[in-house]
Amino acid sequence: MRAERNRFALKGVVPENGRSNAHEFRAHGVDNRFADLAGAAWNDLPTHIRRRFSYHLADGERLIYVGEVGGTHMSLLGRLFAQVARLVGAPLPLEASGQMPVTVLVTGCESQGGQVWTRIYHRARTFPQVIQSVKRFGGATGLEEIVGGGVGMRLTLSVHDRDLVFRSAGYFVRFAGMQLSLPDWLTPGVIEVIHREESLGRFSFWLSVTHVWAGRIIDQVAFFREDSSR
Repeated sequence: MRAERNRFALKGVVPENGRSNAHEFRAHGVDNRFADLAGAAWNDLPTHIRRRFSYHLADGERLIYVGEVGGTHMSLLGRLFAQVARLVGAPLPLEASGQMPVTVLVTGCESQGGQVWTRIYHRARTFPQVIQSVKRFGGATGLEEIVGGGVGMRLTLSVHDRDLVFRSAGYFVRFAGMQLSLPDWLTPGVIEVIHREESLGRFSFWLSVTHVWAGRIIDQVAFFREDSSR
């Protein structure tokens, strides 16, 4: 994924190569669930990433990230899956694009077993695209992401080269108290999101979707800052 960076890089955004010099995060109300899933490798992450994913969010409490999409690339098959996915809330980018403003809200929701993630993409020629999902702590891998219609994916959490990596590990649909696994051919493929600490106080999310037969069908990167009021 690092090799893809030049296609998306924003002017002035350079990866941080050294360890953070910030003091270790110490606060009341720490949520260790992401750390527990990552295991001992959690301590290899930059301080700011560990802090960002250790906030305890009470019901209704939220974090706000503001930033800009650096670029979105989609194959024809990627566009097709994005349109079909409108049936479950349009969780994939709807169009290839250059830079555009984006806002992410992370809201505590223990009634759903985790956090609600709301992503607002401010498109120039039409209404914003709003993507909403629930990151739920549970299931076979300890973490799931669920969108509309009871459709979800199991997620694994790992640390690679000081990045925090979320990777899909199978899809399912829940209805009438049952859960059915979806075959690979019926899904867009492996979804991977890499969370990376950047320089100049920024951080990034790198999204890739790799189809089982067609290979990479979607790439997107977005750069953010935490809302200063937090």
